[in-house]
Amino acid sequence: MQSLRDALKQSERDGTAIGHFNVSDWVLLKAVSASGQELEVPVVVGASEGEREFIGVRQIAAVVRSLREERDCPIFLNADHTHTLPKAVEAAKAGFDAIVFDLSALPFDQNVRQTKEAVEALKAINPAILVEGEIGDIGTGSEIHEEAPDLSRGLTSPAEAKQFVESTGVDILAPAVGNMHGMLKSMVQGQTRKRLDIHRIAEIKNAAQVPLTLHGRSGTDDEDLRKRSPLGSISSTSIPSCGSPGDVALKRAWPNSPTRSSLIRFCRSQWNRWRRSRARACSSLMPTGDSSFPSPL
Repeated sequence: MQSLRDALKQSERDGTAIGHFNVSDWVLLKAVSASGQELEVPVVVGASEGEREFIGVRQIAAVVRSLREERDCPIFLNADHTHTLPKAVEAAKAGFDAIVFDLSALPFDQNVRQTKEAVEALKAINPAILVEGEIGDIGTGSEIHEEAPDLSRGLTSPAEAKQFVESTGVDILAPAVGNMHGMLKSMVQGQTRKRLDIHRIAEIKNAAQVPLTLHGRSGTDDEDLRKRSPLGSISSTSIPSCGSPGDVALKRAWPNSPTRSSLIRFCRSQWNRWRRSRARACSSLMPTGDSSFPSPL
């Protein structure tokens, strides 16, 4: 069975990106798994600290492992945005394939020191586990924001990326390159899009020499996503809670206190819509053959 490290190497050779999708229930997990299998592409399932608390750390690890074994499909599990070492250790012991150890809110030196300690501790549990570190400012909150935060002051520089990777030993780096968590109302309505600094991504990739992750993919300009895919094995995080048709409808319905049966009917009715939307997101990360795109680095 292909490992996540192997999948990332293959995506870099192919000039594509691997889709990463946060899930909080069986409906979303099934949609992600089915979409990856239908398109014959690897996918990464993400579960944040809050999502893991809701689903269960060992429970989601067992389900993803079962899907991988029974369907023989490359589906991997990532402990998304983990902010403490005990939570990271818990995920590593449960069998997660990767862990995002996110201390980007701390001063750079503290982030480096504590991330290095986390890498050493997690590799001692499972040498094959991939550890991701994050630097720069991409905002917080997987939700719909009223106003866009000013992220220009927190963009990652190539020098910072190189220093961070060399000092910590992380396997994957999440930089700030114009991306942001959550979406604006105008993005949900399709009026505006996030724009990536493609030149900065290329410089960071060249300096860091590790796979890069793009957090907060939802609402990003499609052309920017296609341009940056050949720049290395950048995993794009799609946050279903921000603007996907099912969740927007659910949030609108929630104040009316739907009964359990009506909620179940709603989830079932959204299944095909979820699968189609996840499939479109996965396919958007594939190369189009446009010669204007940068060559893989």
